[in-house]
Amino acid sequence: MSTLREDAQCVISAALAAAQPEKLVPRGLGRLRLYGGRLKVIAVGKAAWGMAKAVSDTLGNQINQGLVITQYGNSRGPLPYFTVMEAGHPIPDENSVRATDAAIAMVQGLHVEDTVLMLISGGGSSLFERPLIPLPYFATATSALFHCGASITEMNVIRRRLSAVKGGRFAQLCAPAHVVGLLLSDVLGDAPETIASGPISPDPVTAVEAERTLNRLFPDAPDVFRTLMRRETPKNLPNAETYVIGNVEVLVRTAAHTLRHLGYDTVILTDRLACEAREAGRFLGSIAQTHQGETRSVAYLVGGETVVHVNGQGLGGRNQELALASAPILEGLKDTALFSIGSDGQDGPTDAAGGYVDQRTAGRLRAAEVDVNAALDENDSYTALDAAGGLIVTGPTGTNLNDIAAVMIRR
Repeated sequence: MSTLREDAQCVISAALAAAQPEKLVPRGLGRLRLYGGRLKVIAVGKAAWGMAKAVSDTLGNQINQGLVITQYGNSRGPLPYFTVMEAGHPIPDENSVRATDAAIAMVQGLHVEDTVLMLISGGGSSLFERPLIPLPYFATATSALFHCGASITEMNVIRRRLSAVKGGRFAQLCAPAHVVGLLLSDVLGDAPETIASGPISPDPVTAVEAERTLNRLFPDAPDVFRTLMRRETPKNLPNAETYVIGNVEVLVRTAAHTLRHLGYDTVILTDRLACEAREAGRFLGSIAQTHQGETRSVAYLVGGETVVHVNGQGLGGRNQELALASAPILEGLKDTALFSIGSDGQDGPTDAAGGYVDQRTAGRLRAAEVDVNAALDENDSYTALDAAGGLIVTGPTGTNLNDIAAVMIRR
């Protein structure tokens, strides 16, 4: 019989396999309308290489020119028809700007019969960037937003206004050519203006709302930030259309199917989880306590994206923090485990995708002289889980569709 950890790994592997761009992009290409002119293909985000490969394999020499912009280490080598460039994430760097300049150059001088195919995935907010302020200011602002616990939607309200290519501005640069976007969503609700900060999507947020968001999240921002908040973004882009071809539902649906195949009666609690990571961990731990009397194997599954307010100097990510917070609650329960992972394989600024805990983890932490509450206060979930053998490491997965977590109780 497999162990709980082996069951968790089986679920994770199946979910990540289903979320690969090579499976999701070909379906979206059926919506592509070509007008007989040149086809320019630009892929941005953590899944950019896989999305571009799917297009290269499908459209081949129909591609006039292609560009991939992805995170360091996410490229898997050269691609026919594409130039591959890597850049910084989660903070944009000089290579982000250099790659974006290459994309801007690609779409200059296009005609109405030409098409720009944009392949967009999570991570594009930093990888695809041409700031309207000096890059160091932009990077500092991005870091401050991460540390204050802002949601991805709130962050992108601000980042769109600070950028020459976000909030629909890149679609304007492509005009009069038609722009079609195939999107892999890493945001709850799949709002296209939030995925990679919406380079080809109209921005529904008004200047007044943007300035209000800035004042709430970043009250000490320089005056130039407020000036840019007041500069309106495109509200109508007649030359652009977008299609979401994959989201967290893919992960959750596949994980649920796999758990049932493994013999767990599975309940999907939500695919819209959005709260503090440690509170989500404690909530899932309490569910495990409630269902200890089950006589059959059961699993409770969630998808979404939690947040972490960074107050300490430790190392970790939202999925690791979620898992660690549940460890004391699971202690002593019978054959019970919890895992939480980010589908991109990178949870926070670490090499781990997430964390795994079971009824023995709290004891292992005590033996390693790790105080769970102190580790949480220091945002040091990586160090704690590493000491207990609870890190989940996948390496870059080639996709990015939010997070999944599950409680498994085996009988």
